[in-house]
Amino acid sequence: MSRPLTDQEKRKQISIRGIVGVENVAELKKGFNRHLHFTLVKDRNVATPRDYYFALAHTVRDHLVGRWIRTQQYYYEKDPKRIYYLSLEFYMGRTLQNTMINLGLQNACDEAIYQLGLDIEELEEIEEDAGLGNGGLGRLAACFLDSMATLGLAAYGYGIRYEYGIFNQKIRDGWQVEEADDWLRHGNPWEKARPEYMLPIHFYGRVEHTQTGVRWVDTQVVLALPYDTPVPGYMNNTVNTMRLWSARAPNDFNLRDFNVGDYIQAVLDRNLAENISRVLYPNDNFFEGKELRLKQEYFVVAATLQDIIRRFKASKFGSTESVRTAFESFPDQVAIQLNDTHPSLAIPELMRVLLDIERLPWAKAWDITTRTFAYTNHTVLPEALERWPVDLVEKLLPRHLQIIYEINQQHLDKISVMFPKDVDRLRRMSLIEEEGVKRINMAHLCIVGSHAVNGVAKIHSDIVKNDVFKDFAELEPEKFQNKTNGITPRRWLLLCNPGLAELIAEKIGEDYVKDLSQLTRLHRFVNDELFIREVAKVKQENKVKFAQYLEKEYKVKINPASMFDVQVKRIHEYKRQLMNCLHVITMYNRIKRDPMKLFVPRTVIIGGKAAPGYHMAKMIIKLITSVGHVVNNDPVVGNKLKVIFLENYRVSLAEKVIPATDLSEQISTAGTEASGTGNMKFMLNGALTIGTMDGANVEMAEEAGEENLFIFGMRVEDVAELDRRGYKAQEYYDRLPELKQAIDQIKSGFFSPKEPDLFRDVVNMLFCHDRFKVFADFEAYVKCQDSVSQLYMNSKEWTKMVIRNIAASGKFSSDRTIKEYARDIWNVEPSDLKIPPPHVPRDVADEMLANDMAEKLHA
Repeated sequence: MSRPLTDQEKRKQISIRGIVGVENVAELKKGFNRHLHFTLVKDRNVATPRDYYFALAHTVRDHLVGRWIRTQQYYYEKDPKRIYYLSLEFYMGRTLQNTMINLGLQNACDEAIYQLGLDIEELEEIEEDAGLGNGGLGRLAACFLDSMATLGLAAYGYGIRYEYGIFNQKIRDGWQVEEADDWLRHGNPWEKARPEYMLPIHFYGRVEHTQTGVRWVDTQVVLALPYDTPVPGYMNNTVNTMRLWSARAPNDFNLRDFNVGDYIQAVLDRNLAENISRVLYPNDNFFEGKELRLKQEYFVVAATLQDIIRRFKASKFGSTESVRTAFESFPDQVAIQLNDTHPSLAIPELMRVLLDIERLPWAKAWDITTRTFAYTNHTVLPEALERWPVDLVEKLLPRHLQIIYEINQQHLDKISVMFPKDVDRLRRMSLIEEEGVKRINMAHLCIVGSHAVNGVAKIHSDIVKNDVFKDFAELEPEKFQNKTNGITPRRWLLLCNPGLAELIAEKIGEDYVKDLSQLTRLHRFVNDELFIREVAKVKQENKVKFAQYLEKEYKVKINPASMFDVQVKRIHEYKRQLMNCLHVITMYNRIKRDPMKLFVPRTVIIGGKAAPGYHMAKMIIKLITSVGHVVNNDPVVGNKLKVIFLENYRVSLAEKVIPATDLSEQISTAGTEASGTGNMKFMLNGALTIGTMDGANVEMAEEAGEENLFIFGMRVEDVAELDRRGYKAQEYYDRLPELKQAIDQIKSGFFSPKEPDLFRDVVNMLFCHDRFKVFADFEAYVKCQDSVSQLYMNSKEWTKMVIRNIAASGKFSSDRTIKEYARDIWNVEPSDLKIPPPHVPRDVADEMLANDMAEKLHA
């Protein structure tokens, strides 16, 4: 249980987590008791820990609602340009603590809950993660929502309210087993159903061309029910909205059309419609062309566009003026960002609405559409690019296929004029791929239908421009941009690492939370003995805390003095967890060869989920757990080396492991990781990076100086050269004795004595079809790891390098990223205007806003 703060501590306390204040505490206790009383009167006599969590959540939510209403009123009255972030994934994690921090209530809540005899950390642990994402793409969307609210943008996140999020991972006998993530079973205190905004979504049917225009008829209808979640900015009283759609069958579903007396079956069949929002597809960087997934993609897009157009047409809040009817101003009032190609059907859907419902001519509709949309590309892996079979689209969305064909025809006509007789170019640039099964290339649709296309790190944007979409970039070079990803410092520093956040605030003040570039001021303290000791102390405290967590949850005892060497991310061949595993085996063999030799103790922590259908990723997990079993039970090794597979890695677990990490593994093959954001989280939290020149690692090395990261291995050009020469894994195996020994052990069944052939597929892949060239970087990786161990022995020099990294991490705030999107793509200006809090009367609030705006204009 938290210790009460002394008066001196309260006075000294950094206010980045909010002022305690007697009135604040009393008010929070009152609200908590009221909500708890309501629950108990309603249900039972004795409160459970979950009752306490819900009472606290509802108390904090009370502080959100007034700000939420006032923000939305402000948007209606000022009618700013709206930003719509469309994503099939929002990996939000937990909401309670983030809300307390952004509202400045964290310290007051801590104190109030302590005075009530409860432990706030225990209550926070009860909350389920909202796991509505697979990994980086979904978590980026969540960070962006936080930044957009903090920067005062009138922004909305639109997605699907999956009933079941990313599966819960259990490790049984070393294998991954998936369990359904029933995250809503206890209810969700942070969402509000909005049935008044329910909308019809059409599927299937046929297209009629009539004298009055085109009609899409005989469709099946599914209803989209919105659930709104508030998204508070940091200490600015702005609360934006994330709106997630849930599928509902209409009351006459299967009864009107198929009324053959089987009423019971017709009601049961309602599930077919409602399955659309049942479950998140668990694939990361892999396209699986399933009909249900295509339905999900159209469902979110169709509902969202209806909602956007309704809001566009509506006049100012509270007035009775007529609605907007002219769509010319649509792109001036609306910006839609497509988070990868998953919401790409928004392009033909907006065209359908403008052409068939609003009756605009093609040229005008297309101009509006392209000026409205922008597209973010997240991957260059060919297996991840969405290519939907034409037959499936024709069956599900016949009108959209016609529109896509017309878009393609006009696109190809344009290319023919610019490059006459270049048939091969037409084939490469077509939206329709003709080889084999006819398919629609959704990335091509996004590029043609958007006014801006961006990659998510400099190196990735260069590959997008010069390689993957080279033809398109030659045609419209001004369309292609870079927007390096970022992370929100609220969750990824204040929330998860309060010790470090407060230490930084003591040195450079509190403003860095909203302007992370101020971290450069820490460079002054690189040689400050006291600061070095304090940074090391915070890291050690985080490691002890995480070690205690591992002991409690996983029953494993680890040495907090050992180096915590961490690789947590989705399990995928390109991320090369296998190379990490080979290094673990190499360290094990070195210890066995010479047990008396000085060895820097390491705890190697690997975590992440494998897509359920990805055989090789599941074998990699089994190999890691098998190696761990041998290493952890070998008495010769003892405490020198431990291997932990972190089960069920998710946002709330990332918040625990990242602050405790010494070494961050970012070891993908150069040219495969678009950006990475975990790399940024580790850097901000005082871990050093061992990595390749891939994704955002390149810019991290640029910011901190390459000498302050452990960079190794092939660059993009080296990989290309090796591809030209031909990669021969056998040559590395024959040349490198430590690699040969490790592979021979895996092959012979040393790590799987009961099943010597268990890892045959893994070994076969490494020799015969390893696209990601693990052996080619192995020697450089091991050598680099030796340098890591060498530096770790010198605690002071290690910590100085840590401080340099933290001081250089300011660029990687999602606030910076969003400012760039706002100015370069959405054509809006972020605002540091603070909306008055809800208790301020309306007329006073208006005056405060007017004065604030006048001051800013004057400045």
